[in-house]
Amino acid sequence: MNAEKRHQIFSRLRDQNPNPTTELAYKTPFELLIAVILSAQATDVGVNKATAKLYPIANTPEAILALGLEGLKSYIKTIGLFNSKAENVIKTCRILIEEHNGEVPQTREALEKLPGVGRKTANVVLNTAFGQPTMAVDTHIYRVSNRTRIAPGKTVLEVENKLMRFVPKEFLQDAHHWLILHGRYVCTARKPRCGACIIEDLCEFKDKTEYGD
Repeated sequence: MNAEKRHQIFSRLRDQNPNPTTELAYKTPFELLIAVILSAQATDVGVNKATAKLYPIANTPEAILALGLEGLKSYIKTIGLFNSKAENVIKTCRILIEEHNGEVPQTREALEKLPGVGRKTANVVLNTAFGQPTMAVDTHIYRVSNRTRIAPGKTVLEVENKLMRFVPKEFLQDAHHWLILHGRYVCTARKPRCGACIIEDLCEFKDKTEYGD
């Protein structure tokens, strides 16, 4: 795929959704960090339901530590893998207090040292909470990047590196949100809605469908 075509793709995605953001509900960097940790192998809707009850009671590292492990579990037990996630959240809160004055760090290195935080989670926090141009490649972005040929790669890291290189700078800040939403609602895994896609004519996917709304 050439640079001109990529520019057109992101221009259209921006025109359709000028101010994209995560579908996770949050008000502070800490709330976002915890929500992203909880969202692994879970839906944003499910996480939001749990945090809607948790955050009014505890939305700081100190308050969550005060709940204790079992107390935290009672709020997030509807989320998959809640036992291990609760342990990671408690450990993360302790590290934030002991090493970062209770604040969420703004570097990938520091974020990835937190339990339950991998490269993708760090990228989400850096981009969404702190406005850094990062690319959090999840299954949706991986699929869309390969299917459209915007940034084909055999690994998540390869796709991430290509996107960082190929996405025009003016679109880099919001690109990962556009790609996630496109993969979640249009370029779906089993039955892509090619007939309803605003970039269908630019996409290089060979097996396009007639499926629309």
